[in-house]
Amino acid sequence: MIETKEVIIEKTNTWEEGKAKNITFIVTEDCQLQCKYCYLVGKNNLHKMDFETAKKSIDYLLLDRNYFSETSVILDFIGGEPFIEIDLIDKICDYFKIRAYETDHPCFNSYRFSFSTNGLLYNDPKVQQFIIKNETHLSIQITIDGTKEKHNLQRVYPGGKGSYDQVVKNVPLWISQFPNASTKVTIARDDLPFVKDSVIHLWHLGIKEVNINVVFEDVWEPGDDALFEEQLVLLADEIIENKYYEDFTCSFFSTQIGLPYKENMNWCGAGKMLAIDHEGNFFPCNRFVNYSLQNREQLLIGDNQKGINQNRLRPFLTLDMFTQSSPECVSCEVATGCAWCQGANYDYADSSTIFQRATYLCLMHKARVRANNYFWNKLEKKLQKTLRTLP
Repeated sequence: MIETKEVIIEKTNTWEEGKAKNITFIVTEDCQLQCKYCYLVGKNNLHKMDFETAKKSIDYLLLDRNYFSETSVILDFIGGEPFIEIDLIDKICDYFKIRAYETDHPCFNSYRFSFSTNGLLYNDPKVQQFIIKNETHLSIQITIDGTKEKHNLQRVYPGGKGSYDQVVKNVPLWISQFPNASTKVTIARDDLPFVKDSVIHLWHLGIKEVNINVVFEDVWEPGDDALFEEQLVLLADEIIENKYYEDFTCSFFSTQIGLPYKENMNWCGAGKMLAIDHEGNFFPCNRFVNYSLQNREQLLIGDNQKGINQNRLRPFLTLDMFTQSSPECVSCEVATGCAWCQGANYDYADSSTIFQRATYLCLMHKARVRANNYFWNKLEKKLQKTLRTLP
């Protein structure tokens, strides 16, 4: 038997994953960038949350123990770019802590403030002050897409200039404060040739966990899956040759994908989580808000005045794989790990339903499964040990 360090290439669990209520505050719909693949099609600098709206929302949620029965909570702040509104966010977080204590809510001792940021304002003094103030209760993810060439293909300023140089200069500070932080990479058609190099590049920057996926929208064309698989096979070879599997993770490779479904569950948490817009309206997630939709009207499930509308919420609580998938998907031999976005399902459906699954990722998922099998087969052969428990 060849001695080896532990294989850790699979994605790690996040804080209280599956146990915490996830509440998203859309503090602004504005952003400094105009990323080409962004699903937020209605960005603007007009819709910004005010403190009174946030306070009313927190007050309602902390007092509705039937809806918010979890003992832990993740307050997720998004935009646009959330750090544009750092003053407001600081006030919201302070108010939440005070009210959670005053209402004797269990989450007072178990909460997290979560951010996905483009990184441009990370070194701003106000942002740094907020981080120091809340460092034991923070998760911050800077989105950097990989190599400079890949990043600058998509993550651009309104005039078309790439943002890589401005973002990457803040990465060392971020890593020093959050050594186990992860990044979120999105792959579009025109940057497929840079997938392998981009994952390796991010690891070399010091980012240990790379979460990566292809865009959910209907953009993929014949042949894209072959190029995708080729890149993942090259990445697999590089990982195994250099033993990156001992120190880094990449969500592309998992022992749990490419199997038939055993558990009939929904892929995402739409309906179990909550998004709040600048007017105090409640949504199943931010993908059901107007600025996220191209074809459908926004879909509310309540507001901070009247609370949760159970009749609007109920359909989301019945969602599972069977109720929204075609027979082909249900019987697919490599179904596990095939993702869907509930908001994209709604936006692209033939009618205003949440029960029609979009399958634009089918061929891309199957390409990933083939590359994933290649990776584990090769790694098991190298290490002379079984790493997967196959059915």
